[in-house]
Amino acid sequence: MIQKSNRKLLFRAAMLFFGISSISAGLYAQKAPATGVIHIAFSSDAHFGLTRDNFRGDTGVTAQNVNAAMIAQMNTLSVCILPADNGVEAGNRVKAVDYMIQTGDITNRMEEPIQTAAVSWAQFQDVYMHQLKLKGHDGKPAKLYMVPGNHDISNAVGFAKGMKPATDATTMVNIYNLMLRPKTPLTVQHYDYKKDKVNYSKNIAGIHFMFITLWPDSAERIWMQKDLDKVSGKTPVIIFTHDQPTCEAKHFTNPIAPYNMTVQNKFENLTTEHYKEGATTDAKGGSTDIEQRGWVKFLKAHPNIKAYFHGNSNYNEYYDYKGPDNDVSLHTFRVDSPMKGKYSSKDEKLLSFQLISLDPKNQQMTVRECLWNTEPGNKSQKLIFGTSSTVSLRVN
Repeated sequence: MIQKSNRKLLFRAAMLFFGISSISAGLYAQKAPATGVIHIAFSSDAHFGLTRDNFRGDTGVTAQNVNAAMIAQMNTLSVCILPADNGVEAGNRVKAVDYMIQTGDITNRMEEPIQTAAVSWAQFQDVYMHQLKLKGHDGKPAKLYMVPGNHDISNAVGFAKGMKPATDATTMVNIYNLMLRPKTPLTVQHYDYKKDKVNYSKNIAGIHFMFITLWPDSAERIWMQKDLDKVSGKTPVIIFTHDQPTCEAKHFTNPIAPYNMTVQNKFENLTTEHYKEGATTDAKGGSTDIEQRGWVKFLKAHPNIKAYFHGNSNYNEYYDYKGPDNDVSLHTFRVDSPMKGKYSSKDEKLLSFQLISLDPKNQQMTVRECLWNTEPGNKSQKLIFGTSSTVSLRVN
């Protein structure tokens, strides 16, 4: 029998072995603020391993440098004055940021000549865990929460087009160990995506946060239902995941035995659920209506799910997901990418992340666009707030 103190030492040693720093372990262990407004920095699709064609007067700029520039601007949030937009804490100084959330594609898929997931993870760790200097209302470093994206998963399970190496589960293993903290940490050699999904939840000041792998497919909803069975129907629920509510056809599993991924069918086999529209991702124009209807049914059964945050197809957008039959409404927030934004990849002045401000007492949430590179040639440029959206989290 291993004593409790020895188990802690073994866990810390394992975390260091997998490339997880003691600093990041400390971030995970902190307690959330019990009352008052909560600020959360939100970004997605860091894509370590890629380069930007143009950034701040240079060409071929690495994701490590671009993400570091974003984090440096994010670190100034505490001195920023929120705009007079009638949102949560409007007109007040931010002062503290309690959490940082990243929703995947931390590493880029390892198609040659992209670097390995292990190299990309080390760079992500340096930038997001060591260079991030935000502090919460308790004076401690902001806690970092993560979920994987399709590129992170493909690196672990393989891809139809050749990768070198064929698989590298480093990112998935590290996210899993950091976020779920298993008694026996996972290893790259024994990682099994079929059972080792990054699904977890946190209760923060009376609001239930759910972090799920990629998209709420039929298999994910089994875990989600078990989790929500422990939550009052009057408790607001917010979901963070990688894919948009409509998902992408190619992310489902090939429905035709032996279920292989091929360049022809374009399936990536990232969800447990098999694609139901046809034999290729081009069936019905890439529709996911059948898959979405199962998701919509789940939403109707859980009206306390009030908001959904995602990356994958990246730009700043606030919208209501209506489902394929226009019979549901879910507040949805899409965030930009520092590397692959639909618009910011062409115009770096549009680069942004989001600041989420939660008022648990009044059950209101304001999401604000944070434009962090509006003056590419100015080394002392300031963070600029763009558009914002305020929604109620109150459960009727």
